[in-house]
Amino acid sequence: MSENNVHSRLEQARKAAGYTSAREAAEAIGVSYPTYAAHENGQRGLARAAERYAKFFKVSLDWLLTGKPDAAPKQAERTAFEAPPSNAIIGDKVRGMGARIPVYGQAVGGIDGEFLMNGNILYEVMAPPILSDVSGAYGVCISGESMYPRYEDGEVAFVDPSRRVRKGDYVVAQIQLEEHGPLLAYVKKFIRHNAQELVLEQFNPPKQLVFPADSVVTVHFIALAGVA
Repeated sequence: MSENNVHSRLEQARKAAGYTSAREAAEAIGVSYPTYAAHENGQRGLARAAERYAKFFKVSLDWLLTGKPDAAPKQAERTAFEAPPSNAIIGDKVRGMGARIPVYGQAVGGIDGEFLMNGNILYEVMAPPILSDVSGAYGVCISGESMYPRYEDGEVAFVDPSRRVRKGDYVVAQIQLEEHGPLLAYVKKFIRHNAQELVLEQFNPPKQLVFPADSVVTVHFIALAGVA
């Protein structure tokens, strides 16, 4: 079974269910957009979430995982209701000056500055020019002073999920330590990520944080940060 085929089938199921964008589907399912996008674009395997997605999109789990044609999704049927013309687009791509992006986070972070990444949007801000045409760009509100003086409490880190992460970059890492546990986000310095572990660094107190590789949902590049 090709992993890419699994992710392609997830995208096919979403579109057949009538969801034109990954963000729209994530909000309907009740998961954070970065998490769902990572599953659909192949950054993370579907093992833990496949059953939930199959049930939501009304497709067979067997088809989603193996591609057996007898369980393939059918295009959602249109009802007699005709919707009025839309005047806004909720999509995966932020385009042009004046575009806005969501900011995630919570008022109080954990001991290491982590916070719940539950898909709830704190507010929206103007997209900085560097992210104005980046698919899935978003912001996170930094909690605590674990990364001071690089980042201060209350600043917004603007994230480019499409950019490759290298050693020494600053990132937002989403971690799920238990199968049905909460999704936690960490703003840290990237050290390494391999088949065994993800290693991040923080400044206050100085230490490294090590997570099992199978608990890592996404690791996204921080393009810039500041007050927003």
